[in-house]
Amino acid sequence: MSTPILTYVTFLPLLGIPFILAVPQGDRDTRGIIKGIALLFSIITFFASLRLYFGFDPDAQGFQFKEQHDWITQYGIQYHLGIDGLSFWLVLLTTFLTPITILSTWRAIDHRVKEFMISMLVLETAMLGTFVSLDLFLFYVFWEVMLIPMYLIIGVWGGERRIYAAIKFFLYTAVGSLLMLVCIIGLVYFHHEQTGEITFNLLSLYGTGLPRLYEILFFAAFALAFAIKVPMFPFHTWLPDAHVEAPTAGSVILAGILLKMGTYGFLRFAMPLFPEGSAFFTPLIIALSIIGIIYGALVAMVQPDIKKLVAYSSVSHMGYCMLGLYVLNQQGVEGSILQMLNHGISTSALFLLVGIIYERRHTRLIKEYGGIARVMPVYATVFMIITLSSIALPTTNGFIGEFLILLGTFKAGKIMAALAASGVILGAVYMLWMYQRVFFGELTNPKNFNLKDMNLREVAYMLPLLILVFWIGLFPNFFLEKMHPSVNRFIAQVAVEDVDAMPPALRNAEAAEKGKHSVEEACH
Repeated sequence: MSTPILTYVTFLPLLGIPFILAVPQGDRDTRGIIKGIALLFSIITFFASLRLYFGFDPDAQGFQFKEQHDWITQYGIQYHLGIDGLSFWLVLLTTFLTPITILSTWRAIDHRVKEFMISMLVLETAMLGTFVSLDLFLFYVFWEVMLIPMYLIIGVWGGERRIYAAIKFFLYTAVGSLLMLVCIIGLVYFHHEQTGEITFNLLSLYGTGLPRLYEILFFAAFALAFAIKVPMFPFHTWLPDAHVEAPTAGSVILAGILLKMGTYGFLRFAMPLFPEGSAFFTPLIIALSIIGIIYGALVAMVQPDIKKLVAYSSVSHMGYCMLGLYVLNQQGVEGSILQMLNHGISTSALFLLVGIIYERRHTRLIKEYGGIARVMPVYATVFMIITLSSIALPTTNGFIGEFLILLGTFKAGKIMAALAASGVILGAVYMLWMYQRVFFGELTNPKNFNLKDMNLREVAYMLPLLILVFWIGLFPNFFLEKMHPSVNRFIAQVAVEDVDAMPPALRNAEAAEKGKHSVEEACH
């Protein structure tokens, strides 16, 4: 019997909760023990997830490490897990970022530490469950559970307007989720009418022949839920408030992982379940993605707050991810998935760096700084490297992702590519201008004269991110090769013209290859 590695990885963080509960919440040493337990179990989870890397077959077409057991049999609900090249790196990104995030809270979180660490461990399990679920009911459970700890992290440990930001985050996401739930039930109903089978199995629901109107409506509901999470323009307004008010750890998880659930939702659910609906909305989604790229960059340019600037940069960068998905060619889709990974690394690093300076000065206003490279040279160097990664300098991770997306977009339309490329230029403007005002010039503010440079703990949690910046930038095929078969399969699913003729699931290489040629013709 094979080891249920996905179950282990998904639920390992929860095993730390009884140990945390057993520790009395008291003085500083006790709080350190609580943080140490959470850090230990997040690290164990990361090392357990490496088993996925060493066991993953990059040439396989279907899902790997599958686990499938009956759960609520009368409604066809199963405990069904699996990963492929579309979700593989997102799972590893989640297990990689969580211990880094917990380590960054060592000084930042000093009250209700037990509750905070429990929230982090529950959040990690919910995020992992979302990425590995192959049953729509199970996916929806994890999707909703994820909201609760994130709501608490913003609402309890956030800034002055934390309650407003937390409620706004919750309401936006919950509205989209409820519409998605209605359509999940509707999809199961249509499948039952056609086959007589009640099932929430994602692989069985692929290819359900819906009437065109229903397919468009169902896609719209799914797309709204995921577009809010991305967030796409104009559904982005919750994001800057959530980022600014959340503690640093909340911002890192939000930018690094939670936003990817939106793009992943399009990849795994909305587009392959409703290919005709996806095709109907493709021009609109491409237009909104390009608007988001440019709008996010322009608004970021005028922000007086460093953290808010980084938050709006996420709107711009995630626009690239959506654009890559919807040009629907191999370069665009693979660039989009890689850019999800890149954004998780670079933007998380930026939020961590903003958190470091905020712990020292308790302000994020750009005007409060200037010339601090003189007193914090290590910090300035690390910030520069991450800034260059964010603006897609060659040899860094950001360049590879954006280049592939723009290449795929150029194949689909030269004007679209030109408009999208303007976001690269604007990104360089707002990031480098912010860097120049914060780190260069005269050191005039007396409050900055004695700022302490990065300590060993801060260097320790930034170093893995710096390594990945250059690893992906210099050796992208290490990451791309695991995506190729799954991306080809995804493109074949989404671009099948006769939805009624599509098999229940394109589970093998032959089926994927049959659809591939029609995809290329449809894209051109």
